[in-house]
Amino acid sequence: MSQRVPALLLALVIILPGCRSRTNITPTAGELGRLSAAVGFLAARVEKSGGFIAGADQRERASEYAYLYDNALAAMVLATAGARWHAECIADAIVFAQEHDRSFRDGRLRNAYVSGDPKSDSGRSIAAGKVAIRLPGFWKDGRWQEDYHTVSTSTGNMAWAILALVSVARGADEAKRGEYLAAACRAADFVLELESASGGFTAGHEGWDDVQTKVSYKATEHNIDLITAFASLGAALADDDPQRAAVYAAAAEHAERFVLAMHDPDLHCFYTGTEADGVTISDGVIPLDTNSLAVLTLGERLDDAGQTIAFVENRMAVGEGFDFSAGDLDGIWNEGTAQMAVCYSLLGDQENYDRLMSYLKTQAYRDGSVPAADRDGVSTGFQIVGTDILGEYNNVLSISATAWYALAELEINPFDPAQTQAQTG
Repeated sequence: MSQRVPALLLALVIILPGCRSRTNITPTAGELGRLSAAVGFLAARVEKSGGFIAGADQRERASEYAYLYDNALAAMVLATAGARWHAECIADAIVFAQEHDRSFRDGRLRNAYVSGDPKSDSGRSIAAGKVAIRLPGFWKDGRWQEDYHTVSTSTGNMAWAILALVSVARGADEAKRGEYLAAACRAADFVLELESASGGFTAGHEGWDDVQTKVSYKATEHNIDLITAFASLGAALADDDPQRAAVYAAAAEHAERFVLAMHDPDLHCFYTGTEADGVTISDGVIPLDTNSLAVLTLGERLDDAGQTIAFVENRMAVGEGFDFSAGDLDGIWNEGTAQMAVCYSLLGDQENYDRLMSYLKTQAYRDGSVPAADRDGVSTGFQIVGTDILGEYNNVLSISATAWYALAELEINPFDPAQTQAQTG
């Protein structure tokens, strides 16, 4: 299917100035809402926060959790839609977070931050003259607590941050472009240290600051994200630093070989990754996104894309959408359903694309936002990192689901640099 570029999108890109003032934003969230209500919602959130944006509140008396993945994806959507001011607000927040971590200076990023402008009094702390970005938390038994997962660093989230920084850099002025690409390189170099001799990249670092350790398992979805992250960064540096670009290109190939090794040619699916030994394939739970994102990333390099989609249809379909994994089929995961809509668009399956979009429209609120799931308690089949609790999605506002819905509306594959670059002009 050819990718359609709405006339309004082109107009917004053409008239977009390089303005950074919050009182003179062009295009505004309202204008972007005419292109896509979901894009308009994301832009409105950025205009309100001035930096990181958050979905629904996580728990009572908690700070607003702004997840790195959510914000990186939102920045890519906004950059693609010509919302440069908004995309740069998030990119600036990512750069600040990387440069002002309270414990680390090695290019890593945490899985979540406090929503808002990290340079503001509420977004940063100053102790002994050291400025540090705040991390989210919650009050429990009279004490301020932080989540094990949010203080950790996920390789997949790092990959999305690289993708976002490269995407926003394409439309930025020379100074900003250099700043974003430098931050992307720092993040990429951190991930390079996670390279595994047995293939691919391990899943990151987990734990509290003083005892954070490198984990040994490898996630297929993380490595899928890294294929395009490394390749896009290498392409952006090809003229200025060809030697470094070659290193990232090789890393992209290393990630891709691992992803292909996780492919089952008989079932036509991609497994979740490896067990803790980094070698044994973990085949107990097969998630949707290892398959949908593999189709979007590998494109024509995947011989059986249609059969991979058929596997998801046969194992994960629930009503008019799809569950998170091939398991209990207890509800619809809206983010994954939107990913499947983008897959159908890529493969030219208009009927199924229209069907999923009709369902997603029933999920969208009037402001353009979309909840994580069609009901509460949609299980993932995986335990939450650092706990024995099974993860689940609820019928609450989700930034990532909204962002993927926007991509589905615009029929944009975020793993295709040619599409996102063409949109940003």
